[in-house]
Amino acid sequence: MCGRFSLLASPEELCKLFEMQELGVFPPRYNIAPTQPILTIGIGPTDERDARLVRWGLIPHWVKDPNDFTLIINARSETANTKASFKTAMRHRRVLIPATGFYEWHRPEDKKQPKQAYWIRPADQGVVCFAGLVETWMGKDGSEIDSGCILTTQSNTQIGNIHHRMPVIIQPNDFEQWLDCKTQEPRDVDNLLQGVEDGFFEAIAVSDRVNKVANVGPEVQEPGLAEPIVAKTSTKRPKLDDNQMDLF
Repeated sequence: MCGRFSLLASPEELCKLFEMQELGVFPPRYNIAPTQPILTIGIGPTDERDARLVRWGLIPHWVKDPNDFTLIINARSETANTKASFKTAMRHRRVLIPATGFYEWHRPEDKKQPKQAYWIRPADQGVVCFAGLVETWMGKDGSEIDSGCILTTQSNTQIGNIHHRMPVIIQPNDFEQWLDCKTQEPRDVDNLLQGVEDGFFEAIAVSDRVNKVANVGPEVQEPGLAEPIVAKTSTKRPKLDDNQMDLF
């Protein structure tokens, strides 16, 4: 599962990573949430790498009304090639989604206690690329919505202590293979849909500021622990049972 992520790298850093000339100007984003625009890197009409902003929350092309369709922000990599919502995009529209970390929430065994948020970033504090899929939904009136989702896989042992799913990471050496939808069919990129090894990420406990979409500054990544729930004790005197006076 990946419900929030960050992208703090500069356009220059990303141009170097993706071997592109330019990406335009954009600010650091600390708390990217579903339905917001996300940066994706794919192969454009001229067979060169192309940057595109899409809405986070994939809408399959066959959906009649997006307002009646459940938001899909993640897709299980194990079944993406067979599910109707993803198989066309998996064959024709694979992309990279750059990030400098993602957020995950751990739920304690005691359900009364609050969930603890973690900022999970690369141990080298660099940029990672999630495996992504994009679709273009077209309405009868000619309107279009470009949307996308992140592929997830079983977590490694380290991240599994927080959550059982994590994003699929595509390494720079595998960018070309993943993005090549002309010669590389889904079965040809299946080997890339694996979890990274323990130690690739580091997890930092952060406060619940990240829970609110309105919080978009660096404060969401400041270390902090959730406040434990303390059972309230009543200061009122207990009510007497009416039957207590029966003895007298």
